[in-house]
Amino acid sequence: MEQAAYTLFDTPLGVCGIAWNMGGDSGIEPRVIAFQLPEATVRLTASRIAGKSSAARARITPARIKALIERVKRHFRGDPQDFLDVAVDLDGPGPFAKQVYAAARRIPPGRTMTYGELAEAAGRPGAARAVGRAMGGNPVPLIIPCHRILAAGNRPGGFSAHGGLATKEKMLELEGATLGPPPVIKSIRDLKQAAGLLAKKDSRLARVLAQPIEFRLKPEHSPYEVLVEAVVHQQLSPKAAETILGRITGLYSGSRIPAPVELLKTPDERLRNAGLSRSKTKALKDIAAKTIDGTVPSPEVITSLADEAIIKRLTSIHGVGRWTVEMMLIFNLGRMDVLPVDDFALRKSIAGAYRMKQAPTPKQVSKLGELWRPYRTAASLYLWNSIKS
Repeated sequence: MEQAAYTLFDTPLGVCGIAWNMGGDSGIEPRVIAFQLPEATVRLTASRIAGKSSAARARITPARIKALIERVKRHFRGDPQDFLDVAVDLDGPGPFAKQVYAAARRIPPGRTMTYGELAEAAGRPGAARAVGRAMGGNPVPLIIPCHRILAAGNRPGGFSAHGGLATKEKMLELEGATLGPPPVIKSIRDLKQAAGLLAKKDSRLARVLAQPIEFRLKPEHSPYEVLVEAVVHQQLSPKAAETILGRITGLYSGSRIPAPVELLKTPDERLRNAGLSRSKTKALKDIAAKTIDGTVPSPEVITSLADEAIIKRLTSIHGVGRWTVEMMLIFNLGRMDVLPVDDFALRKSIAGAYRMKQAPTPKQVSKLGELWRPYRTAASLYLWNSIKS
Protein backbone atom coordinates (compact mmCIF):
# COMPACT_ATOMS: atom_id res chain seq x y z
CA MET A 1 0.00 0.00 0.00
CA GLU A 2 1.40 3.39 -1.00
CA GLN A 3 2.31 5.93 1.64
CA ALA A 4 2.12 9.71 1.16
CA ALA A 5 4.32 12.23 2.87
CA TYR A 6 5.26 15.88 2.55
CA THR A 7 8.02 18.20 3.63
CA LEU A 8 8.65 21.95 3.66
CA PHE A 9 11.81 23.67 2.48
CA ASP A 10 13.08 27.21 2.19
CA THR A 11 13.84 28.90 -1.16
CA PRO A 12 14.64 32.47 -2.24
CA LEU A 13 10.94 32.78 -3.17
CA GLY A 14 9.83 31.63 0.29
CA VAL A 15 8.95 28.34 2.00
CA CYS A 16 7.58 25.74 -0.43
CA GLY A 17 6.01 22.35 0.16
CA ILE A 18 6.31 19.09 -1.74
CA ALA A 19 4.42 15.81 -1.29
CA TRP A 20 5.09 12.38 -2.75
CA ASN A 21 3.90 8.79 -2.83
CA MET A 22 6.26 5.98 -1.89
CA GLY A 23 5.40 2.32 -2.37
CA GLY A 24 6.44 1.08 1.07
CA ASP A 25 9.24 -1.51 0.85
CA SER A 26 8.56 -2.30 -2.81
CA GLY A 27 11.47 -0.20 -4.06
CA ILE A 28 9.23 2.06 -6.16
CA GLU A 29 10.76 5.48 -6.72
CA PRO A 30 8.85 8.36 -5.14
CA ARG A 31 6.37 10.20 -7.36
CA VAL A 32 5.45 13.81 -6.69
CA ILE A 33 1.73 14.22 -5.98
CA ALA A 34 1.58 17.87 -4.91
CA PHE A 35 3.68 21.03 -4.86
CA GLN A 36 2.92 24.18 -2.92
CA LEU A 37 4.30 27.63 -3.70
CA PRO A 38 4.89 29.91 -0.70
CA GLU A 39 1.80 31.10 1.13
CA ALA A 40 1.47 34.13 3.43
CA THR A 41 2.79 32.10 6.38
CA VAL A 42 4.73 28.84 6.78
CA ARG A 43 1.81 27.41 8.72
CA LEU A 44 -0.55 28.09 5.84
CA THR A 45 1.91 26.55 3.36
CA ALA A 46 2.01 23.39 5.50
CA SER A 47 -1.78 23.32 5.74
CA ARG A 48 -2.20 23.67 1.97
CA ILE A 49 0.30 20.96 1.01
CA ALA A 50 -1.16 18.58 3.62
CA GLY A 51 -4.67 19.27 2.34
CA LYS A 52 -3.72 18.79 -1.31
CA SER A 53 -1.97 15.48 -0.71
CA SER A 54 -3.75 13.97 2.33
CA ALA A 55 -0.21 13.27 3.51
CA ALA A 56 1.58 13.36 6.84
CA ARG A 57 4.76 15.32 7.56
CA ALA A 58 7.73 13.19 6.55
CA ARG A 59 10.29 12.08 9.11
CA ILE A 60 12.70 10.98 6.37
CA THR A 61 12.94 12.53 2.91
CA PRO A 62 13.98 10.16 0.09
CA ALA A 63 17.20 10.97 -1.75
CA ARG A 64 15.29 11.51 -5.04
CA ILE A 65 13.08 14.12 -3.38
CA LYS A 66 16.08 15.79 -1.72
CA ALA A 67 17.73 16.12 -5.13
CA LEU A 68 14.55 17.62 -6.56
CA ILE A 69 14.38 20.11 -3.69
CA GLU A 70 17.92 21.26 -4.48
CA ARG A 71 16.93 21.78 -8.11
CA VAL A 72 13.93 23.88 -7.05
CA LYS A 73 16.21 26.00 -4.87
CA ARG A 74 18.60 26.53 -7.79
CA HIS A 75 15.66 27.47 -9.99
CA PHE A 76 14.49 30.14 -7.58
CA ARG A 77 18.07 31.43 -7.26
CA GLY A 78 17.93 32.31 -10.98
CA ASP A 79 19.37 29.10 -12.46
CA PRO A 80 16.36 27.87 -14.46
CA GLN A 81 15.71 24.14 -14.30
CA ASP A 82 13.70 21.90 -16.60
CA PHE A 83 11.55 19.56 -14.49
CA LEU A 84 10.26 17.47 -17.40
CA ASP A 85 12.04 14.38 -16.06
CA VAL A 86 10.40 14.53 -12.61
CA ALA A 87 8.05 11.60 -11.95
CA VAL A 88 4.60 12.90 -11.00
CA ASP A 89 1.45 11.08 -9.97
CA LEU A 90 -1.37 12.28 -12.25
CA ASP A 91 -3.85 9.50 -11.45
CA GLY A 92 -6.43 11.99 -10.19
CA PRO A 93 -7.01 14.26 -13.23
CA GLY A 94 -9.00 13.00 -16.20
CA PRO A 95 -7.62 12.25 -19.71
CA PHE A 96 -8.07 15.81 -20.99
CA ALA A 97 -6.20 17.37 -18.04
CA LYS A 98 -3.42 14.82 -18.45
CA GLN A 99 -3.01 15.85 -22.10
CA VAL A 100 -2.86 19.50 -21.10
CA TYR A 101 -0.38 18.88 -18.29
CA ALA A 102 1.86 16.81 -20.56
CA ALA A 103 1.91 19.62 -23.16
CA ALA A 104 2.54 22.28 -20.51
CA ARG A 105 5.50 20.35 -19.15
CA ARG A 106 7.16 20.57 -22.56
CA ILE A 107 7.31 24.39 -22.36
CA PRO A 108 10.94 25.11 -21.37
CA PRO A 109 12.00 27.87 -18.97
CA GLY A 110 12.02 31.31 -20.56
CA ARG A 111 9.16 30.54 -22.94
CA THR A 112 5.44 31.15 -22.64
CA MET A 113 2.27 29.98 -24.38
CA THR A 114 -1.26 31.29 -24.49
CA TYR A 115 -4.14 29.07 -23.41
CA GLY A 116 -5.08 28.73 -27.09
CA GLU A 117 -1.55 27.69 -28.08
CA LEU A 118 -1.44 25.16 -25.25
CA ALA A 119 -4.77 23.73 -26.41
CA GLU A 120 -3.26 23.19 -29.88
CA ALA A 121 -0.09 21.67 -28.39
CA ALA A 122 -2.27 19.26 -26.41
CA GLY A 123 -4.08 18.22 -29.58
CA ARG A 124 -7.28 20.00 -28.58
CA PRO A 125 -7.47 23.17 -30.71
CA GLY A 126 -10.23 25.57 -29.73
CA ALA A 127 -10.37 24.32 -26.13
CA ALA A 128 -8.67 27.34 -24.55
CA ARG A 129 -11.29 27.74 -21.80
CA ALA A 130 -11.13 24.08 -20.86
CA VAL A 131 -7.34 24.35 -20.77
CA GLY A 132 -7.68 27.28 -18.37
CA ARG A 133 -9.87 25.22 -16.07
CA ALA A 134 -7.43 22.31 -16.16
CA MET A 135 -4.48 24.55 -15.34
CA GLY A 136 -6.47 26.11 -12.49
CA GLY A 137 -6.53 22.66 -10.88
CA ASN A 138 -2.83 21.95 -11.46
CA PRO A 139 -1.65 19.92 -8.43
CA VAL A 140 2.07 20.51 -9.01
CA PRO A 141 2.78 24.12 -10.04
CA LEU A 142 6.35 24.85 -11.18
CA ILE A 143 6.87 21.20 -12.09
CA ILE A 144 3.81 21.55 -14.34
CA PRO A 145 4.60 25.19 -15.22
CA CYS A 146 1.21 26.92 -15.16
CA HIS A 147 3.00 30.26 -14.65
CA ARG A 148 4.20 30.04 -18.29
CA ILE A 149 0.63 30.12 -19.62
CA LEU A 150 -0.72 33.53 -20.66
CA ALA A 151 -4.07 34.81 -21.87
CA ALA A 152 -4.71 35.80 -25.49
CA GLY A 153 -2.47 38.61 -26.71
CA ASN A 154 0.19 37.54 -24.14
CA ARG A 155 -1.80 39.21 -21.35
CA PRO A 156 -1.03 37.91 -17.85
CA GLY A 157 -4.23 35.95 -17.27
CA GLY A 158 -4.81 34.64 -13.77
CA PHE A 159 -2.65 32.98 -11.12
CA SER A 160 -4.06 31.43 -7.98
CA ALA A 161 -0.85 31.24 -5.93
CA HIS A 162 -0.30 33.62 -3.03
CA GLY A 163 0.71 37.01 -4.41
CA GLY A 164 -1.24 36.42 -7.63
CA LEU A 165 0.21 38.04 -10.73
CA ALA A 166 3.16 39.50 -8.77
CA THR A 167 4.28 35.94 -7.98
CA LYS A 168 3.71 34.86 -11.58
CA GLU A 169 5.75 37.81 -12.85
CA LYS A 170 8.60 37.05 -10.44
CA MET A 171 8.69 33.39 -11.50
CA LEU A 172 8.81 34.39 -15.16
CA GLU A 173 11.54 36.97 -14.56
CA LEU A 174 13.69 34.28 -12.90
CA GLU A 175 13.46 32.35 -16.17
CA GLY A 176 14.17 35.35 -18.41
CA ALA A 177 10.57 35.98 -19.47
CA THR A 178 8.32 38.89 -18.59
CA LEU A 179 4.68 39.84 -18.30
CA GLY A 180 4.10 42.47 -20.92
CA PRO A 181 6.72 44.01 -23.18
CA PRO A 182 10.08 45.11 -21.70
CA PRO A 183 10.93 48.85 -21.90
CA VAL A 184 12.12 50.03 -25.30
CA ILE A 185 13.58 53.07 -27.06
CA LYS A 186 10.93 54.03 -29.59
CA SER A 187 12.20 57.44 -30.67
CA ILE A 188 15.10 59.86 -30.52
CA ARG A 189 13.27 61.56 -27.65
CA ASP A 190 13.43 58.37 -25.56
CA LEU A 191 17.14 58.09 -26.36
CA LYS A 192 17.86 61.66 -25.29
CA GLN A 193 15.93 61.22 -22.05
CA ALA A 194 18.00 58.14 -21.27
CA ALA A 195 21.17 60.10 -22.10
CA GLY A 196 20.18 62.80 -19.60
CA LEU A 197 19.77 60.23 -16.86
CA LEU A 198 23.04 58.55 -17.82
CA ALA A 199 24.94 61.85 -17.57
CA LYS A 200 23.88 62.09 -13.92
CA LYS A 201 25.05 58.54 -13.25
CA ASP A 202 28.44 58.81 -15.03
CA SER A 203 29.95 62.26 -15.53
CA ARG A 204 32.79 60.75 -17.61
CA LEU A 205 30.29 60.12 -20.40
CA ALA A 206 28.94 63.68 -20.33
CA ARG A 207 30.92 64.85 -23.39
CA VAL A 208 29.89 61.78 -25.40
CA LEU A 209 26.25 62.11 -24.36
CA ALA A 210 26.15 65.79 -25.36
CA GLN A 211 26.92 65.07 -29.03
CA PRO A 212 24.14 65.07 -31.67
CA ILE A 213 22.92 61.59 -32.52
CA GLU A 214 20.56 59.92 -34.98
CA PHE A 215 18.61 56.76 -34.27
CA ARG A 216 15.84 54.99 -36.15
CA LEU A 217 14.27 51.77 -35.01
CA LYS A 218 13.93 49.08 -37.70
CA PRO A 219 10.90 47.04 -36.62
CA GLU A 220 9.70 46.31 -40.16
CA HIS A 221 11.30 42.84 -40.40
CA SER A 222 10.35 39.69 -38.49
CA PRO A 223 12.96 37.99 -36.27
CA TYR A 224 13.28 35.30 -38.94
CA GLU A 225 14.01 37.84 -41.69
CA VAL A 226 16.45 39.78 -39.49
CA LEU A 227 18.44 36.62 -38.77
CA VAL A 228 18.52 35.58 -42.42
CA GLU A 229 19.87 38.99 -43.45
CA ALA A 230 22.34 39.06 -40.55
CA VAL A 231 23.84 35.68 -41.46
CA VAL A 232 24.19 36.68 -45.13
CA HIS A 233 26.05 39.87 -44.06
CA GLN A 234 28.49 38.08 -41.75
CA GLN A 235 32.16 38.75 -42.63
CA LEU A 236 31.24 40.51 -45.90
CA SER A 237 31.22 44.10 -47.03
CA PRO A 238 27.70 45.61 -47.18
CA LYS A 239 27.88 45.74 -50.99
CA ALA A 240 28.93 42.08 -51.36
CA ALA A 241 26.30 40.95 -48.85
CA GLU A 242 23.51 42.85 -50.62
CA THR A 243 24.56 41.31 -53.92
CA ILE A 244 24.30 37.79 -52.50
CA LEU A 245 21.04 38.59 -50.71
CA GLY A 246 19.65 39.85 -54.02
CA ARG A 247 20.61 36.60 -55.73
CA ILE A 248 18.93 34.59 -52.97
CA THR A 249 15.69 36.56 -53.03
CA GLY A 250 15.75 36.34 -56.82
CA LEU A 251 15.23 32.60 -56.50
CA TYR A 252 11.70 33.18 -55.22
CA SER A 253 8.61 34.83 -56.68
CA GLY A 254 8.42 38.52 -55.86
CA SER A 255 12.18 38.65 -55.14
CA ARG A 256 11.67 38.33 -51.38
CA ILE A 257 13.15 36.48 -48.44
CA PRO A 258 11.42 33.09 -48.69
CA ALA A 259 9.10 31.73 -46.03
CA PRO A 260 10.80 29.19 -43.73
CA VAL A 261 9.10 26.24 -45.43
CA GLU A 262 10.22 27.47 -48.86
CA LEU A 263 13.79 27.95 -47.69
CA LEU A 264 13.94 24.44 -46.24
CA LYS A 265 12.74 23.00 -49.56
CA THR A 266 15.41 24.87 -51.53
CA PRO A 267 18.31 22.58 -52.51
CA ASP A 268 21.57 23.56 -50.84
CA GLU A 269 23.23 23.71 -54.25
CA ARG A 270 20.96 26.58 -55.37
CA LEU A 271 21.82 28.61 -52.28
CA ARG A 272 25.52 27.84 -52.70
CA ASN A 273 25.35 28.97 -56.34
CA ALA A 274 23.85 32.26 -55.14
CA GLY A 275 27.06 32.87 -53.20
CA LEU A 276 26.44 31.39 -49.76
CA SER A 277 29.18 29.39 -48.08
CA ARG A 278 28.43 25.89 -46.89
CA SER A 279 28.30 27.12 -43.26
CA LYS A 280 25.92 29.99 -44.09
CA THR A 281 23.68 27.64 -46.06
CA LYS A 282 23.48 25.41 -43.00
CA ALA A 283 22.76 28.43 -40.81
CA LEU A 284 19.90 29.66 -43.01
CA LYS A 285 18.33 26.21 -43.07
CA ASP A 286 18.62 26.02 -39.27
CA ILE A 287 17.02 29.47 -38.88
CA ALA A 288 14.11 28.27 -41.02
CA ALA A 289 13.71 25.00 -39.10
CA LYS A 290 13.85 26.73 -35.74
CA THR A 291 11.31 29.32 -36.88
CA ILE A 292 8.92 26.51 -37.70
CA ASP A 293 9.43 24.77 -34.33
CA GLY A 294 9.01 28.06 -32.41
CA THR A 295 12.60 28.59 -31.25
CA VAL A 296 12.66 31.77 -33.34
CA PRO A 297 9.67 33.62 -31.93
CA SER A 298 7.05 35.42 -33.97
CA PRO A 299 6.98 39.26 -33.92
CA GLU A 300 4.06 39.06 -31.49
CA VAL A 301 5.74 36.65 -29.06
CA ILE A 302 9.22 38.20 -29.07
CA THR A 303 7.93 41.48 -27.59
CA SER A 304 7.03 39.66 -24.36
CA LEU A 305 10.39 37.89 -23.93
CA ALA A 306 13.23 39.22 -21.82
CA ASP A 307 16.56 39.98 -23.49
CA GLU A 308 18.44 36.99 -22.08
CA ALA A 309 15.63 34.62 -23.02
CA ILE A 310 15.84 35.85 -26.62
CA ILE A 311 19.62 35.52 -26.63
CA LYS A 312 19.48 31.99 -25.22
CA ARG A 313 16.91 30.87 -27.80
CA LEU A 314 18.52 32.41 -30.87
CA THR A 315 22.13 31.50 -30.09
CA SER A 316 21.08 27.85 -30.19
CA ILE A 317 20.90 28.29 -33.98
CA HIS A 318 23.90 27.33 -36.09
CA GLY A 319 25.85 30.43 -37.10
CA VAL A 320 24.01 32.87 -34.83
CA GLY A 321 26.14 34.34 -32.04
CA ARG A 322 25.37 36.59 -29.12
CA TRP A 323 26.53 39.76 -30.93
CA THR A 324 24.10 39.15 -33.80
CA VAL A 325 21.20 38.81 -31.36
CA GLU A 326 22.30 41.90 -29.42
CA MET A 327 22.19 43.93 -32.64
CA MET A 328 18.63 42.70 -33.20
CA LEU A 329 17.71 43.66 -29.64
CA ILE A 330 19.04 47.20 -30.14
CA PHE A 331 18.17 48.11 -33.72
CA ASN A 332 15.05 46.02 -34.39
CA LEU A 333 13.46 45.72 -30.96
CA GLY A 334 14.80 48.92 -29.36
CA ARG A 335 15.56 47.21 -26.05
CA MET A 336 16.69 49.73 -23.44
CA ASP A 337 19.40 47.84 -21.56
CA VAL A 338 21.71 45.98 -23.96
CA LEU A 339 25.50 46.14 -23.73
CA PRO A 340 27.43 44.23 -26.46
CA VAL A 341 30.65 43.74 -24.52
CA ASP A 342 32.35 41.82 -27.34
CA ASP A 343 31.94 44.65 -29.87
CA PHE A 344 35.42 46.04 -30.56
CA ALA A 345 34.16 49.40 -31.84
CA LEU A 346 32.29 49.88 -28.57
CA ARG A 347 35.34 48.94 -26.52
CA LYS A 348 37.50 51.33 -28.59
CA SER A 349 35.03 54.18 -28.01
CA ILE A 350 35.02 53.46 -24.27
CA ALA A 351 38.82 53.74 -24.26
CA GLY A 352 38.50 57.17 -25.86
CA ALA A 353 35.78 58.39 -23.52
CA TYR A 354 37.61 57.17 -20.42
CA ARG A 355 41.08 58.11 -21.75
CA MET A 356 42.40 54.58 -21.47
CA LYS A 357 45.67 53.56 -23.12
CA GLN A 358 44.08 50.49 -24.66
CA ALA A 359 40.62 49.10 -25.26
CA PRO A 360 39.07 47.46 -22.19
CA THR A 361 38.35 43.75 -22.14
CA PRO A 362 34.77 42.48 -22.40
CA LYS A 363 34.88 41.72 -18.68
CA GLN A 364 35.96 45.29 -17.92
CA VAL A 365 33.19 46.66 -20.16
CA SER A 366 30.63 44.52 -18.34
CA LYS A 367 31.81 45.90 -15.01
CA LEU A 368 31.70 49.50 -16.27
CA GLY A 369 28.25 48.92 -17.67
CA GLU A 370 26.78 48.13 -14.26
CA LEU A 371 26.76 51.87 -13.60
CA TRP A 372 24.75 52.49 -16.79
CA ARG A 373 21.85 50.15 -16.00
CA PRO A 374 19.04 50.27 -17.09
CA TYR A 375 20.14 52.49 -20.00
CA ARG A 376 23.07 50.52 -21.39
CA THR A 377 21.66 50.64 -24.94
CA ALA A 378 21.74 54.44 -24.84
CA ALA A 379 25.34 54.36 -23.57
CA SER A 380 26.29 51.96 -26.39
CA LEU A 381 24.64 54.08 -29.10
CA TYR A 382 26.24 57.32 -27.95
CA LEU A 383 29.64 55.65 -27.60
CA TRP A 384 29.43 54.25 -31.15
CA ASN A 385 28.34 57.68 -32.30
CA SER A 386 31.43 59.26 -30.75
CA ILE A 387 33.68 57.30 -33.14
CA LYS A 388 31.81 58.69 -36.17
CA SER A 389 31.90 62.27 -34.86
